[in-house]
Amino acid sequence: MIFLLSCSNDGVVRNPYLQEVGFRFDMNLNLPLYSKLTNIGSIVFVENAGVGLKGVYVIQSGIDQYRAFEASCPNHVPNDCSQTVLNGIVATCSCEDYEYNLYTGQLTNAPDDDERRYDMLEYRATRSGNIVLISN
Repeated sequence: MIFLLSCSNDGVVRNPYLQEVGFRFDMNLNLPLYSKLTNIGSIVFVENAGVGLKGVYVIQSGIDQYRAFEASCPNHVPNDCSQTVLNGIVATCSCEDYEYNLYTGQLTNAPDDDERRYDMLEYRATRSGNIVLISN
């Protein structure tokens, strides 16, 4: 009984603003729409229905390494202004001008106060041959 009581959670803090939806999306790098993902640092915005909440940014962050992030701002409930806008490797939320680095998903300009802020919601991104699979 003591063993069970001594266990703690894994330290994962869930974002209270974004619902985590299940999906799977294949990106064929041979198609012109996704071919720029063959270059490190290139970003593609996927806004297909059912892929994330407000779309997904996919970046090739290293040789055969991909990351995918939710396009909805993680620091408030999705609304009319919460879809981030891409500017280089930065995604900006027009609601309060929060900026997120798409290599890491981190909020780069958090206000200096005691409120909890969240980084971008990350999805799984794996490559198999010429297919990049994005899923949650």
